[in-house]
Amino acid sequence: MDARQFAYSPSELHVNPGDTVTIHLTSTDVVHGLYVDGYDISVEADPGQSATLTFVADKPGSFRFRCNVTCGAMHPFMIGKLTVGTNDWLYRSIGFSILAIFGLLFFQRSPLLTDN
Repeated sequence: MDARQFAYSPSELHVNPGDTVTIHLTSTDVVHGLYVDGYDISVEADPGQSATLTFVADKPGSFRFRCNVTCGAMHPFMIGKLTVGTNDWLYRSIGFSILAIFGLLFFQRSPLLTDN
């Protein structure tokens, strides 16, 4: 993630519950920080340098992340959003599996497909 006066790129992150999240914060101009509300974790990066923040996304919901180092006049507006959502792929896979099982059961019992 790049940090520059007065924005993050990307400004929104979406992760699944239980994911181990690693953020590489790179400051492109002045010292910037990254503090994640609700997780009470932070990291700082010097100009032209990177810093790494790793945590487990074990709290579902939406959380604001913000610069925790005063970096200029627009500093209070340097915010982003972390969304820890549901694992949609898991639920979709389960749903498709159930449909496939019912489809196979119906296909095997269909009277139209038997030879008499």
